Amino acid sequence: MKLRPLHDRVIVKRIESETKTASGIVIPDNAAEKPDQGEVLAVGPGKKSDKGDLIALNIKVGDRVLFGKYSGQTVKVDGDELLVMKEDDLFAVVEAK
Repeated sequence: MKLRPLHDRVIVKRIESETKTASGIVIPDNAAEKPDQGEVLAVGPGKKSDKGDLIALNIKVGDRVLFGKYSGQTVKVDGDELLVMKEDDLFAVVEAK
């Protein structure tokens, strides 16, 4: 199944964080916090302005983004847990150095 987001929504897959600390302590899954970074898998066409013009999104497929811990709606697609959220729910794009 493939999802195509509507309007100003994006589909994001969480990027799993490290489950081991720098000193080698393994963090169990139930104690680990959900990561707040993800990769954008799909973007909607944008939202309409008051005049009816389409405003394109600033996010593109493949971007690594930051979002709030409780942002978006979780959906399961082919066994993967994905997030559907509005572009406004995203905080920043993580850029490589």
